[in-house]
Amino acid sequence: MTRIFLALCICAFMSSPIFAINVNDEIDAAAERLLPKVIEWRRHLHQNPELGNREFKTAKYVEDHLRKLGFEVRTKIAHTGVVGILKGGQPGPVVGLRADMDALPVEERNDLAYRSKAKTEYNGQTVGVMHACGHDTHVAMLMGAAELLAGMKDKIKGTVVFIFQPAEEGPPAGEEGGASLMVKEGVMDNPKIDAIFGIHINSKTPAGVIRYKSGSMMAAADFFEVKIRGKQTHGAYPWQGADPIVATAQIINGLQTIVSRRSDLTKAPVVVTIGRINGGVRENIIPEEVVLGGTIRTLDPDMHKQVHAQFRETITKIAESQGVTAEIKIDTLTKVTYNTPELVTKMLPSLQKAAGKDNVIESEWVMGAEDFSFYRDKAPAFFFWLGGMSPDKNAADAAPHHTPDFLIDDSRLDVGVKAFANLVFDYSK
Repeated sequence: MTRIFLALCICAFMSSPIFAINVNDEIDAAAERLLPKVIEWRRHLHQNPELGNREFKTAKYVEDHLRKLGFEVRTKIAHTGVVGILKGGQPGPVVGLRADMDALPVEERNDLAYRSKAKTEYNGQTVGVMHACGHDTHVAMLMGAAELLAGMKDKIKGTVVFIFQPAEEGPPAGEEGGASLMVKEGVMDNPKIDAIFGIHINSKTPAGVIRYKSGSMMAAADFFEVKIRGKQTHGAYPWQGADPIVATAQIINGLQTIVSRRSDLTKAPVVVTIGRINGGVRENIIPEEVVLGGTIRTLDPDMHKQVHAQFRETITKIAESQGVTAEIKIDTLTKVTYNTPELVTKMLPSLQKAAGKDNVIESEWVMGAEDFSFYRDKAPAFFFWLGGMSPDKNAADAAPHHTPDFLIDDSRLDVGVKAFANLVFDYSK
């Protein structure tokens, strides 16, 4: 009878808040111990960046780490993707954790000891290569979470799938890649993932602070190319041709009215951006063709359809009025990054444990895009921001992502490691 009573007491203790606190304390202590290694990994990756679908050395670096931890490791998923599988000591759900690995064709401009000096070929040009969006921190934090959770394997209920994804910034021209290809090649199906989580560093949020939003968080991004074809003629005799440059100027102005006059911005933001114009070879020749390139960003499915229809209508009718033709191509790069509200509610305490309740802040949506959005086709998803801005800076002065001066303070990457670990343990409760 005494033994039965003792066993019941032990079971009650292990299911009590005190036991949970012990697990949290273990996570906190392990993350603190791992922080120097996480920073070292991050700086190595920063100094050795690779573009999308070409992350060969990065993938091998991750693979070697996961194999040392005893994980089941799968490689060459979506070209260079790496997946590690950790089976816990107890039955339970399957949780996915994702980090993206690719860098950008940007030449770094700072005096860091671990500054990237890498060069490569991109779209026929020699370019610098830089982790100008912080994916190096994402990989390092997930490597840290893998090591931490491997050390607590027996206490994990279920399975953890660590997804190291290539080409989040988009694959090279003519290739598939990124999250959509990872999903297509079955990363969410074997084992079947029940919920997936992702972190993105942010250069304008104080280091260690987490920002999140339930529901629509980041925009769907469509890339477009428009070819305006006219009739070439001498610049002295414009009436003898059809000028695609003048038509293009009117089209650009017309597209801005989709946002300013035709979209209900009280419902959700819309952005239409022209990022590229190519046309003409000489001052006194009206060319035959002008090519426009840019993006459409929306946060609401109905508005997405509406903006696409208005986009095509505006271009086509202005072109007709100018005696030119327009060929329109729109490619969907990402969907809306949507955080499943029920999952956000359930897991918010996990983030508060990692960062402190006062350092977890509900945010507004942003017009940047993330291909993490494709994972939600298969499972509930929760994606959030982790701050990487140095305490001596303010958001107005901090360099934005995708720029040569982009800079991350990596002193609080332990918060990301703790967040990943807490999410794994708390989801299975």
